[in-house]
Amino acid sequence: MREPSMETVPVSPPPQALLERLKDYGQEDAFSLWDELSSEEKDLLVKDIENIDLPRIDRIIRCSFHSQGLPAAAIEPVPESCVSTVEERTMEDREKWWKMGMKAIAEGKLGVLLLSGGQGTRLGSSDPKGCFNIGLPSGKSLFHLQAERILCIQRLAAITANEGAGIVPIQWYIMTSPFTDEATRKYFESHKYFGLEADQVTFFQQGTIPCVSKDGRFIMETPYRVAKSPDGNGGVYTALKSSRLLEDMNSRGIKFVDCYGVDNALVRVADPTFLGYFIDKGVSAAAKVVRKAYPQEKVGVFVRRGKGGPLAVVEYSELDPSLSSAVNQETGRLRFCWSNVCLHMFTVDFLNQVANGLEKDSIYHLAEKKIPSIHGQTVGYKLEQFIFDAFPYTPSTTLFEVVREEEFAPVKNSNGSNFDTPDSAKLLVLRLHTRWVVAAGGFLTHSVPLYATGVEVSPLCSYAGENLESICRGRTFHAPCEISF
Repeated sequence: MREPSMETVPVSPPPQALLERLKDYGQEDAFSLWDELSSEEKDLLVKDIENIDLPRIDRIIRCSFHSQGLPAAAIEPVPESCVSTVEERTMEDREKWWKMGMKAIAEGKLGVLLLSGGQGTRLGSSDPKGCFNIGLPSGKSLFHLQAERILCIQRLAAITANEGAGIVPIQWYIMTSPFTDEATRKYFESHKYFGLEADQVTFFQQGTIPCVSKDGRFIMETPYRVAKSPDGNGGVYTALKSSRLLEDMNSRGIKFVDCYGVDNALVRVADPTFLGYFIDKGVSAAAKVVRKAYPQEKVGVFVRRGKGGPLAVVEYSELDPSLSSAVNQETGRLRFCWSNVCLHMFTVDFLNQVANGLEKDSIYHLAEKKIPSIHGQTVGYKLEQFIFDAFPYTPSTTLFEVVREEEFAPVKNSNGSNFDTPDSAKLLVLRLHTRWVVAAGGFLTHSVPLYATGVEVSPLCSYAGENLESICRGRTFHAPCEISF
């Protein structure tokens, strides 16, 4: 209980109309400490409650709680026909898709969507995760690396598909959260957008949603503020709609959107091969996947929901251990082997459909957490949607296998942890780029064991290992170092 305020506060009841609305939804406890608040605190509480869309939030709470008690549909492995595996891809396929993707990029049909609402808390930083420097020789942050990959692919598209008509900027839509928005904007401004034009970068915020107790009541962070949390990376669909950015995409002639998470040091932003494959297949949604490294790996996997049902993602914690280790006797692969790594491609039309569908269904995942409250750490729920919640809305989904060591270097945990650290991501980058340099005719010397070092190739020099012969052939590089123009 709070200590009574020393100032004399006139006793006044909470606004009757607002209190009645709260009672309608069983949330009147939000005003339980009203008489102990100062006038200023009462004003803050009223404004906080008025800014909550009570009918929508009530619908979300009821639908989400109800869905948790329903049995999940039986799952089946993803059919082989839904996956483009690395082995079956021919050089002709790769070249065809690369050219198709480059043509679409040169025509301004691709937008890039970055999910960047998280802070680097687990990395030991309160900054937006994209600001993090993983320790590469260049000292570049994740944001910096991704911006330069966009610059590189713009230039390549102009050269290979635009017939000298000039560079067409790729629009970069960056979703922040209330906790990262201001810092992200300032970071880009202070670095002059890493060489991109300011008007090709658009920031927008994901929403927040009240945290609730196990009986569905609002948890109060303070006596005058409801505890809230970001609505998950799946909040991107609603945020795109409410920010009118889907309309913006349509007005710019964007047809396809490459969507990814910020914490992947090897992400191929605006990958023309993936885009060309997506266009060639004529689907509305696609995902890059990697094979599970081992049965117990803590990754979500793609499955088919029900017999002949849509593709969906099941988190590792929801997959029965017997299914995790089950092997397909014909292929020798795990039956549920296709890991979700948050690398997606969508049509803009599909994004519109999902934004409307997810809002209508109002089903969120309940994440049980300890939530700071007026009663200390309260066990309750954060309500979240995930980017992969979109896949059940389309009958036409395809998966595109990529090589883990070439495209997936997650940065999630601080150095010293067992996996997905800045150091492990840095080594994946250095080793891949070293292979590029050696393939291009370059040589390396090093003062530490080769397995612990390597070279970094600037994205401005090469997007995926191409065009390095003129820089590397016959030259010797002392690792670790950055190779740039």
